[in-house]
Amino acid sequence: MSVQRLAAVSVDLDEIDCYHAIHGLKIDQKPTHPVYDYAIARLAQTFKELDIPATFFVIGRDLERDKNAETLRSLHKEGYELANHSFHHRYDFSKQSEDSIRDDVLRGQKAIEAVTGKIPRGFRAPGYTINNQVFRILEELGLEYDSSVFPCPWYYVAKHLALAWIKLRGRKSPSIADTPKVLFAPANPYRIGAPYWKRGNGLLELPIGVQSNARLRFPFIGTNVVLFGDKAAQSFAKGMRSRPFVNLELHGMDLLDAEQDDLGYLRPHQPDLRKTLAQKKSALVAAISQLKQDGCRFVTLNQAAEHFGSHITA
Repeated sequence: MSVQRLAAVSVDLDEIDCYHAIHGLKIDQKPTHPVYDYAIARLAQTFKELDIPATFFVIGRDLERDKNAETLRSLHKEGYELANHSFHHRYDFSKQSEDSIRDDVLRGQKAIEAVTGKIPRGFRAPGYTINNQVFRILEELGLEYDSSVFPCPWYYVAKHLALAWIKLRGRKSPSIADTPKVLFAPANPYRIGAPYWKRGNGLLELPIGVQSNARLRFPFIGTNVVLFGDKAAQSFAKGMRSRPFVNLELHGMDLLDAEQDDLGYLRPHQPDLRKTLAQKKSALVAAISQLKQDGCRFVTLNQAAEHFGSHITA
């Protein structure tokens, strides 16, 4: 009898100021909150229509805005998992001192707990960049899983090219690239070792989704799902068929629209804003529907951690 595969959808709630920073843009207009004001409701509605659970990774400082806190409180009441995406979302988070990293994680934990009454179990590092010092701190603070490791050569190369292009244009991005050794990390759930891209008996890692081809490891994330349309989205999902666990990572940006949400100024820098909201949602639904058709059972990352944590040893 075949074992049913698990799938989880998670959303990083990086607000629009994170995109200003990553592209090295100095924006004079007043700060806006389109991820919290528009994208979260669209995502929650989509998940409801598809009848799947989801995990939202929250940046703690965003909860200082009362409306954001109320939005997160509503998500919690609806049964969604809320996990920690750090307090400050510093792109050089993993390069900070031990005390600074600990404070950033702990403040993120407390900010979410203050809104929901529940301590988050999971963590995702800003920009997916992480190291063994961060893992030690996560274990020390009682986190039960991490979902930051992204062993994807396509993403690694694309990130380097993007940073080089931004620099060539005379702008400065705070984003940093991970060690290339992350590309040798397991693509299926594992307990981290020392170094973290090897198996060990440490914290449980739920890597970001990459396709099954060992040489190509094409990314299975929201950005490429919404960029290439419905048929490509279905194809990407089919490429995950041999994975025991499918970890589809999205961003709030994946359901924002350049025209509807007054983000036209960002469109030259953010390719996915060249797609309409309807096109993005359609591609996202196509990918998730394909996973369901292939027999995946959808769970939160918390539930996936409970499952794999009891099965995976060093």
